[in-house]
Amino acid sequence: MISTTDIIQLLPDHVANQIAAGEVVQRPASVVKELIENSIDAGATDIDLIVKDAGRTLIRVVDNGSGMSVTDLRMAFERHATSKIRTTEDIFNITTKGFRGEALPSIAAVAQIEAVTRMEDEDLGTKLIIEGGTVRDQLPAASAVGTSISVKNLFYNVPARRNFLKSNQVEIKHIQDEFLRVALAHEHINFRLFHNDSEVYVLKDSNLKQRIVQIFGRKIESNLVPITEETEVVKISGYIGKPETAKKQRGEQYFFVNHRFIRSNYLHKAVMDAFENLLQPQYVPSYFLYLEIDPSKIDINIHPTKTEIKFEDEYSIYAILRAAVKHSLGQFSVTPSLDFDQNPDWAFIPSKQKNESVKAPQFNVDRNYNPFRTDSGPADIKHLNESYQAAAEFIIENQSPEMLLSKEEFEFGEQTVIQWMNSYLITKHAGRLLIIDQNRAHQLVIYKELKNSADKNILSQRLLFPIEIESNPDEIMSLKNFESELFDFGFDVEFNNRSFRINALPVNTKPDDVPAIFSDFLEEMQLHDKIDFQTEILKIISKNTAVKKGEPMLPKQAEHLAQQLLKLDEPNFTPYGKKVFVQFDESEISKKLN
Repeated sequence: MISTTDIIQLLPDHVANQIAAGEVVQRPASVVKELIENSIDAGATDIDLIVKDAGRTLIRVVDNGSGMSVTDLRMAFERHATSKIRTTEDIFNITTKGFRGEALPSIAAVAQIEAVTRMEDEDLGTKLIIEGGTVRDQLPAASAVGTSISVKNLFYNVPARRNFLKSNQVEIKHIQDEFLRVALAHEHINFRLFHNDSEVYVLKDSNLKQRIVQIFGRKIESNLVPITEETEVVKISGYIGKPETAKKQRGEQYFFVNHRFIRSNYLHKAVMDAFENLLQPQYVPSYFLYLEIDPSKIDINIHPTKTEIKFEDEYSIYAILRAAVKHSLGQFSVTPSLDFDQNPDWAFIPSKQKNESVKAPQFNVDRNYNPFRTDSGPADIKHLNESYQAAAEFIIENQSPEMLLSKEEFEFGEQTVIQWMNSYLITKHAGRLLIIDQNRAHQLVIYKELKNSADKNILSQRLLFPIEIESNPDEIMSLKNFESELFDFGFDVEFNNRSFRINALPVNTKPDDVPAIFSDFLEEMQLHDKIDFQTEILKIISKNTAVKKGEPMLPKQAEHLAQQLLKLDEPNFTPYGKKVFVQFDESEISKKLN
């Protein structure tokens, strides 16, 4: 008789497997990672990934690896069944991808599986059908050498988990990320990715640099700086991006240890330290870094997905990596450095000859010069403007907190506007001195005009010569999600696998600004899972079409821009929240002059 106080019981196998699946199978991308890594461990040289509905309906991985015997196929779906390790000591000398023996049974517990496999010395293969962890059938089947595993209707028997999946756009992005990480770690394997019967990536056997270019496009090729370092502790190879190509979002940052992708904030900091003083704040460089370390000196079994790693001598690896990146940046003239070898482009500087005296430099000074007296009259307007600008410069350097303009103050009379440093507009308004950032002012004016137009119908202009922009499948897939919104806004975009073509633009958008507009829009999509299309595209267009700092303006243009700004209901901040101007009243200026 069982005591009523006994409450601990063994879980049924199907429940235990579903719990294990919660660790290993977090989303469709988790299945992709496990299946592709198994194909690599099987020695495959060709791997195809076929996905439908972002992995909800189907994930199929087909390889030309060694295949499995009838018994091995069945055993592969049993918990803790693996060909990778035999003893506890083997865990600390791992050279393969999967080894825990939980991936396939975990996947099978939450999906419908059809696996077909054949070994080279067998005439006929084997098919295994599993539903929710239960074997439904096993029978002979015609098959090519290798293995094909189809995972259908993921989480069909765990609806709560299925409901937690994100949109197809988000889930396919995670799948692509896993696919590319494996592809970057194994450049000598042919990979193909298909989504909803469309070819997304075709990656041919290549070297590392070619593989990076295959994935991210030719535009990245000239910006890659090679890195190599070999010590007793670690061997480092790969590429880093030039500082000027750094971006705000993380994305093109890859660490691989013994051909396995890992995440490491510690190693990332080593790279960022090497780029010290070379990057704008919050910008991150691209890097593709490969570390080879004695497997006994690392522990990769600290997380079920094996993307985290523990190093035995992490301090040395940090120091070596930082030094290697810094050395490559210097070696390829990316960082400022003194070069004591003669540069042929430098002008020849003669040395002093023996017994030659040194002549003091001669200066010619016109002691009768009066800056306020010219041939045209007692006061030259140019010099007055320069004096006005110098005063403004003094004010800016010593400014106190400014007040915001209120709508009631916007009576705009006759105005004099002076452009200073080809960057600022200086004018008076409501008894105050205003110093306006011309770029930010123009951004705001354009944004407001576009916003008013967007509420009506935006006119489009057809291009005589379409604009072709090179891209990569990841970016193109992201843009396709906004194809209708782009069209409604005036952009007629035609997509190819490695580029997209703009056939029409919104009226008043200059063709020269289009590459920067789409570059910023793609960056914004990578930064955020969801964006307000209209708001973001308006901000990006205004940013890229506004007059730049350092760009001279005619007096009438400067005056017109100041008038447009001060007529706005809210002229104080740009669409990005930056201050448009500073202002000073007479008392503030008087205090600074005392």
